[in-house]
Amino acid sequence: PAMPHGLTVFLLTLAYAAAGSLLLWLGYRLFDRLTPGDMHAKIFEEGNVAVAVLAGAFVVGLSIVIAASIVG
Repeated sequence: PAMPHGLTVFLLTLAYAAAGSLLLWLGYRLFDRLTPGDMHAKIFEEGNVAVAVLAGAFVVGLSIVIAASIVG
């Protein structure tokens, strides 16, 4: 028996969300690796707002690219 259309759409949505989240996390880790210092420590331990803004802008930009590649 075939799977109901709504369930298929739901499962595909979950799969694309998981793939997008994984790609975003990997991109952030790569960006953190390529920049000097530990961004996580600078943001959360030192409270460096400039690094937080830079990381946020990178995440937003990468999210747009990932979404465009998934949508096609």
